[in-house]
Amino acid sequence: MEKIITFENLRQFAYCNDTVCKRPIKGIAVNFGGLGGANMHDEETEEGLFFAEHGVLYVQGYNNPWCWMNKQAVAYTDEVLDVLIAHYQLPQNIPVVAIGASMGGQSALVYAVYAKRTPVACVVNCPPCDLVYHYSERTDLPRTLYSAFFNESGTLEEALSTASPIHLVDQMPDIPYYIFHCEKDDAVNIHKHTDRFVEKMKKDHRVVYHVVPDRIHCDLTDEMLALYRKYAVDAVYNG
Repeated sequence: MEKIITFENLRQFAYCNDTVCKRPIKGIAVNFGGLGGANMHDEETEEGLFFAEHGVLYVQGYNNPWCWMNKQAVAYTDEVLDVLIAHYQLPQNIPVVAIGASMGGQSALVYAVYAKRTPVACVVNCPPCDLVYHYSERTDLPRTLYSAFFNESGTLEEALSTASPIHLVDQMPDIPYYIFHCEKDDAVNIHKHTDRFVEKMKKDHRVVYHVVPDRIHCDLTDEMLALYRKYAVDAVYNG
């Protein structure tokens, strides 16, 4: 299918803080939503306003809420960024940082592997890192993962592996990774996912890992949320 997203119809396909973002635009923070997140935004979001103050375009494409960063989600995200970069005449190598929580964190990590423009960093919160294991972790997940990878060739396990960070360690680009995971997460088991992923990544990659005590899924403390945002902004400035 031909690409149909333009700057004029962009708000139907993504949220962006471009109308309030301080100039000059220094970079782009592309955020990926969690499983089931299907909200559209008619007003500026808290995150959008935060990044706007720092001269960073904050973008969230309205990907399929069960996408798990499949091939279509990668292409969709690239298309949204293409439109913004062309409209604002930004450099093709403008720093892009990939961020997100839960499925959004998994998506940010996977996007780093397949993106048209490799992000300068990933900042993620409570990411499912092993999709093969995650398939059986909760009863609500199989339908979503089957939906996301239904058209892939091979077995379901092979398809899930193409978007499973722990199976992509050897393909992860040489960029900084800032990973948060809440200690009492009962939706994405920290030991089955992030602990294992970080251990593998530390052999050849730059990883900063924060375990957040006594917090449940994606529930960062104010201090950790501020650090999460700081990592993203600093990555743009240093990119």
